[in-house]
Amino acid sequence: MAKRKKPSRKSLWQAAAIVLGTLVGLLLLLILLVRGGTFGKLPTAEELVALRNEEGTLILASDGTIIGKVFAKDRTNIRYRDLPKHLVEALVATEDQRFFAHEGVDARSYVRVFFRSILGGDRSGGGGSTISQQIIKNLYGREPHGLLTVAVNKIKEAIVARRLEKVYSKEDVLELYFNSVPFGENLYGVESASQRFFNKNTSRLNIEESAVLVGMLKANTSYNPRMHPKRAKDRRDQVFALMAARGYITAAAMDSLVQRPLHLRYRGLDALDAYGYFCAKVEEEARGILAARSKKGLPVPDIEKDGLRIQTTLDTTLQQLAIKAAHDQLSVMQPLLDRELAGRKARIAWEKRMDRKKNKAWKRNERDVRDVFTWKNAPADSMSYRDSLWHYQSMLHGAVLMMDPGSGNVLAWVGGNDHRMLPYDLVEARRPVASTIKPVLYAAALEDGMAPCDYLDNTDKVYTDLNSWHPQNFDESSGDQVAMWYALAHSMNLPTIDLYFHTDRDVLRRTFRGLGLPEGNINNPSIALGAADVSLKAIVRAYGAFARQGRMVTPRLITRITDARGKVLYEAKASVSRQAVSATTAAVISAMLRRAVNEGTGTALRTRYSVYGDLAGKTGTSQDYSDAWFVAFTPGIVIGTWVGASDPSIHFGSANGTGGRLALPIAGSALAGIQRTQRLRAKHMLSFPGIPGDSLTMDCDPRRSGTAIGRLLDGLFGGKDSTDTRDADTTERKKGLFRQLFPKKGE
Repeated sequence: MAKRKKPSRKSLWQAAAIVLGTLVGLLLLLILLVRGGTFGKLPTAEELVALRNEEGTLILASDGTIIGKVFAKDRTNIRYRDLPKHLVEALVATEDQRFFAHEGVDARSYVRVFFRSILGGDRSGGGGSTISQQIIKNLYGREPHGLLTVAVNKIKEAIVARRLEKVYSKEDVLELYFNSVPFGENLYGVESASQRFFNKNTSRLNIEESAVLVGMLKANTSYNPRMHPKRAKDRRDQVFALMAARGYITAAAMDSLVQRPLHLRYRGLDALDAYGYFCAKVEEEARGILAARSKKGLPVPDIEKDGLRIQTTLDTTLQQLAIKAAHDQLSVMQPLLDRELAGRKARIAWEKRMDRKKNKAWKRNERDVRDVFTWKNAPADSMSYRDSLWHYQSMLHGAVLMMDPGSGNVLAWVGGNDHRMLPYDLVEARRPVASTIKPVLYAAALEDGMAPCDYLDNTDKVYTDLNSWHPQNFDESSGDQVAMWYALAHSMNLPTIDLYFHTDRDVLRRTFRGLGLPEGNINNPSIALGAADVSLKAIVRAYGAFARQGRMVTPRLITRITDARGKVLYEAKASVSRQAVSATTAAVISAMLRRAVNEGTGTALRTRYSVYGDLAGKTGTSQDYSDAWFVAFTPGIVIGTWVGASDPSIHFGSANGTGGRLALPIAGSALAGIQRTQRLRAKHMLSFPGIPGDSLTMDCDPRRSGTAIGRLLDGLFGGKDSTDTRDADTTERKKGLFRQLFPKKGE
């Protein structure tokens, strides 16, 4: 067999040349395809020029204060002249050392990456993307293209980066970069990062702080100085070394700088974070309003880029009162809940319920520095995976909504503990409404002809035809009969169930519908005790009807939208109210709930918080203390509060979980703040009109005997009229009650 002839060196070179030529040809073809738009349209020079002119939309409170922004990327812009020299030098030394020499693409960097990073395995040399290419990646992102994803995106960035540097100066490019680069924690731009991590403007950063922020650009989470201070310092010192190698600082200066400790002045909450839930809802509504313009043939502005101004109804003082009240209450109650959960070994039971087989992370249970929400804004610390899950599983959440019942204007909106970390809005979440629904049932009974001094059965019963349902009063008391007003003021369950059975279902359904509440559970007697899922927003709107003579309005967040020059694009119409229940019914419910504040379940507003205004209110506590509610109102404001865990199985096992102890304090603290402020007090702490006094509407004994003989004895020896007015002439009773509530002049 003849030996195979070895290929000559010439043939090897020829083969290599063919392969190389083919690769180059394919690369050129790919470049032409990308440039031609085969893999998506590329930004034009005109569009790149417009980048600097983009202006985010501002969301304004009722007094004009900026409370939110809507950007393509949320950022606070800064001018090049305000960038410290050492910040620019740190960036160029670290990210693009030949920045001032190339025109958007640095061929040398690609050669360096190929031989040093890819072949040599040295990652310290950095990537091949220039600052201009990084801008394009930050602003336009990267799209998937299968096996060609990396190549196509790199080519796109190179082409657009060259276009960028044809329309911008080097200083403009740096300005655009620093205003668009991400720093983690939903921060974009160096000004936002400077404020968050050092609580100062970018112009005041020292060289160590500049090096920390530039160091974060390699991996903003891994080098976050709050979460990973050791890594952040090491990365900062590496930036110093690169600055020394490029001649921006001396070796002696570098040796001195690396000895300095890492100092932060972390500001946990951005100034606008307090309004996050509200602004998210405003943005959602504004997008809908603007989109509707197209149906009228009008141009639709870009909410992210056209510099609109959205005027809202929010009162910043009330918002801050609501946030502080919720924070103060929940930070006190959380440790109490933690102790209860530990005592009954709730975590062990929770872990047993977890589907651990499908969760590999659960099995590994790795320990890492985790950034979780805490009431004390504690720095990020090492925490296992399971610990982090339990942290949120066992957490109490609170929501607060304040509304003007006359105009529907939303005055404060707190959708949860922290919008940045916990964005789910609990103002609109539907939860078991508990006793907070009772005023609606009592309103239906009044609409059906009953009166405050009608007596209700307070007997302990087992309903055999309802699967042996055995409801009880909260204090397990029973016996005799109680006046309707007393049953509501003290949130009694047994009389409320009796009232349910005496109320026409159609009237009940009409009342629920009129007040904008779900009717699905009307035929189930448990609705009397709050067996219905209702949102805080819905219940606040319903109570607003009680506050304003039975007329209900829709909550309103936006009053006006203008363009950047002040041209009005949208003007909200005056609020239109509708009669949800009669004025008489609303007045009587308000009177009963004033009794609840003065002598019933809401007395803590008087005794603990010293709120002395004319005020009505109602507590609510769902099954097993899973949800705590409280709603308070005057004709000038409705304040609704809800507290609970995301999982209903996590709850107090004691009276600490009641609406009176868990939710009422939030409203109480906020109301006390309103009372202390003359402007707010005059505007919102209004008296109820048309009711000369509670005694005229509820002048009857709260209790009476449940037997005929007992009632006879009550009549003979009792000091007050105890006649069961339920059997009296309906027409005359309604006429008399109306005259008591709305007397003629001189009466």
